Amino acid sequence: MKQTLNLRLSQHLALTPQLQQSIRLLQLSTLELQQEVEQMLEANPFLEHEEAEPEPEAASEAQATAEVAEARKEAASDETPELKLDREDWQGGAEQGDWDAAPGETWQGSNSEADDDFDPLGLAHVGIDLRAHLRSQLAGLSLGEGDRAAAEAIIDSLDDDGYLPEGPDQLAAELDATADAEEREALCDALRMGLKLVQSFDPAGVGATTLSECLCLQLRREPPCPIRDLAMALCAGGHMDLLSKRDWRRLGRLLHADEAALREVQQRIAKLDPRPGARFAPSTAQAVTPDVIAQRSGRRWRAVLNPEVLPKLRINGLYADLLRRSRDGAGLSGQLQEARWFVRNVQQRFETIERVAQAVIERQQNFFNHGELGMRPLVLREIADELGLHESTISRVTTQKYVLTPFGTFELKYFFGSGLSTDTGGNASSTAVRALIRQMVQEENPAAPLSDGEIAERLSAQGITVARRTVAKYRDALRIPPTAQRKSA
Repeated sequence: MKQTLNLRLSQHLALTPQLQQSIRLLQLSTLELQQEVEQMLEANPFLEHEEAEPEPEAASEAQATAEVAEARKEAASDETPELKLDREDWQGGAEQGDWDAAPGETWQGSNSEADDDFDPLGLAHVGIDLRAHLRSQLAGLSLGEGDRAAAEAIIDSLDDDGYLPEGPDQLAAELDATADAEEREALCDALRMGLKLVQSFDPAGVGATTLSECLCLQLRREPPCPIRDLAMALCAGGHMDLLSKRDWRRLGRLLHADEAALREVQQRIAKLDPRPGARFAPSTAQAVTPDVIAQRSGRRWRAVLNPEVLPKLRINGLYADLLRRSRDGAGLSGQLQEARWFVRNVQQRFETIERVAQAVIERQQNFFNHGELGMRPLVLREIADELGLHESTISRVTTQKYVLTPFGTFELKYFFGSGLSTDTGGNASSTAVRALIRQMVQEENPAAPLSDGEIAERLSAQGITVARRTVAKYRDALRIPPTAQRKSA
């Protein structure tokens, strides 16, 4: 075998520690960001709250010098070769001019001069986030960039119960509305693979699109046995309604099983969790403060950052000045750089949230005037193209970030949805269609409730083309029982 030496020129994308921190901060919720800020304040002596006591004068400089010396000793003792490499990467990963801010540099957010008595209304209650638990499992896998992005898109689209409200096809339409048929199919394939991956994560049943699928995913992880196989056949066959009625005779004919076995199946299914994501909710609901406030300005609505969630951070000017004058401060220069990066990345996080929220509010003006019925179709690609950002960035910004509206507090992701065709050639938002379905059910005759087909016909009369099975899917998502269960005696 002949050996040769070849020279090849190639390029590859490397995420600097600064960029990695920026991405991570962007996907944190407000509560998680507050915890991150507190941890940084404890770990880094160069970072402080702006509300801290006034900086000491020269008379107390000796005390500050002693504190810096002590911090230097700790940094030297804790330093490892890996950390040194990271810090060298930091110093080489950004231009020096980016971090030559003056001592005492401060960032408060664009609304730092807002009224101190501000009291946001309409707080929503949510539990611990399921998505972070799933992302931690995803982070431990060796995946390509495309596979990881597809799995992240699935995770970001899950509801609080762990269900995927829209299938890969509809999700692909939301992510890229301008893709041609070939690109759309490739994206759907990637999302289907991402969905299978997420469905293999803990908790069992997460990523299901229906209750039956959720139960099947849980049963699949149990040891094979006749009762488990029979339970899977019952769920996969769509016979849950017969099981709820305990119609043993019909179930026996359909599944070729006796009543005793079916009762065992019922007991097995009763032990499963129909809402696998809900277990992450705390016993006591936590109030979530909105990140953005929708305010009316003339006839339009605009996005304003909530001053209550903006951390007021700055670099300790005295410590930074002492480090500059010190000859042996190399061990702490990395911490000063890290503190400056953290301040900049927190600032960038809120600026990005404000930009995205403004673009969303600008497109959903009718919602802020009329509620759900005024919602228009909106996909991530539309906002990404306008702002010059990647769709994954828009997905991170709209997840676990909340906006206060005249109709309550909503996650930014709520304002995105696919569209249904209308007779006029336009599109109607799926959110608006759900609102119409809810309104029709609320106004129906309890003695003769509307069937899914009748609801589809009424929507068609209003110019909205929708299939009966789509109505059934939206009705299930709204937790509205079928016609037979809604009928009053």
